[in-house]
Amino acid sequence: MFLKVFFLFTGLVASVQSACSAGRTKRELRGAWIATVSNIDWPKSSTRTTSQNEADLKALLDSLHSQTINAVFFQVRPAGDAFYHSTIEPWSTWLTGHQGTAPSPAWDPLQFLVTEAHSRNIEVHAWFNPYRARSGSTSTTGLAANHMARAIPAHAHPYGGNLWMDPGSKEVQDRVNAVIMDVVTRYDIDGVHFDDYFYPYPTADPFPDTTTWNAYKNAGGQLSHADWRRDNVNKLIERLSTNMHQAKPWIKFGVSPFGIWKSGQPAGVVGTSSVDALYADSRHWLQKGWIDYIAPQLYWVIDGPQSFTKLIDWWSEPAQNPLHRHVYAGLADYRILANNWSPNEILHQIQLTQARTNHSVWGVIHYSAKHVDTNVHGLFTTLKSSVYQHPALPDVYTYRSGVAAPAAPVVKANGATLDWSASKKDDVRSWAVYHSAANACTLVRVVHAATTSLAVSGTGVYVVTAVNRLGAETDGNPVTVETVVG
Repeated sequence: MFLKVFFLFTGLVASVQSACSAGRTKRELRGAWIATVSNIDWPKSSTRTTSQNEADLKALLDSLHSQTINAVFFQVRPAGDAFYHSTIEPWSTWLTGHQGTAPSPAWDPLQFLVTEAHSRNIEVHAWFNPYRARSGSTSTTGLAANHMARAIPAHAHPYGGNLWMDPGSKEVQDRVNAVIMDVVTRYDIDGVHFDDYFYPYPTADPFPDTTTWNAYKNAGGQLSHADWRRDNVNKLIERLSTNMHQAKPWIKFGVSPFGIWKSGQPAGVVGTSSVDALYADSRHWLQKGWIDYIAPQLYWVIDGPQSFTKLIDWWSEPAQNPLHRHVYAGLADYRILANNWSPNEILHQIQLTQARTNHSVWGVIHYSAKHVDTNVHGLFTTLKSSVYQHPALPDVYTYRSGVAAPAAPVVKANGATLDWSASKKDDVRSWAVYHSAANACTLVRVVHAATTSLAVSGTGVYVVTAVNRLGAETDGNPVTVETVVG
């Protein structure tokens, strides 16, 4: 009798484990950009009080979490300023109304965001703009004394209605590295993120980098002007990649470039060339493995001349991505309002990415958070009834090392409550809770490492697994909930 029961039990464990392993197909990044420049997403204005800003940020995170968003890309440095406590750069004017003026009472928005987002099991990627010094103005009037345009004035240039720092300046490169590494070492962020701004989008006039260009040539430099500009950006990307991964092996470094690397690639897709106009050779960064993910801004429809489908396939091809770094599609939710897109356009784009996980396409990032929050034209009602019906685990960074694999939790069912524990919580980023029924396993909740108990609403077999900061997941032991009160 004992052997019969034993074999029945082990058979149940094996079948549940198999079902849950097969059911772990909904691994994808579901991100949203939180733009702080010009108060696009948050803060709502530069006159909000600290308590109002805290409440607004909590409400925004609650909304994103309810829509199954599992990562935010928070703009911490839009223009040589800071949305966090910094000894290097001034507080942002978009936070306090006057650059260099600290929040009162004292408050650190980035630290607050990290704590609140992680409690909701949302990753935080700190989004930096490396070279933009001022948005909407070319003047240094009103900039704080420690702003980079005043600290390194010889390399600050008016261009295209904004103020830019010269990427060819070693002083500028050192400043950017110092700023980013300061955040990496002091904050528990999950990633570092750049958008499409490197050298500025060109106007009729050439970018005024004559001084640094001539210094390079006079020192014996042999590259063309364009190749030298690309090399300046390449060096920064490589340097940052090395430094941040040495500091914290779990940090993910990613870039969201303009969606067309070079006009005519892929064939038939014509537009601004990021590699030629912005000197951002993001394909080279993929090929070298300097970045962990790329999220090209694919702000075009599926069937248009800049075809979303052609571009996502091009970015994920082995020729561009031989090391199988993760590819996310930047989605233009804002065009539902600005260009009268149907919400189904975004739905179909997500479906296309979900069909390409075997080509290293592992999710999307929505631009921007306010369109997720307001459920623009019912977009997220549509998504929650289909592609976002269940929560998602982050994708696994299998090629990264240096992060311990978590141990499987010990799980017990106490009535309708699951309780679990682990021998070493430091290795756990989150817990995944599955419900197994009819040989299918559904991911029902993903909770923060600090949570070790969960009330469930249905009877049946549940499995709890541990997930580390690079997405690696343990097996889990099944437990049965036989009754649910109410």
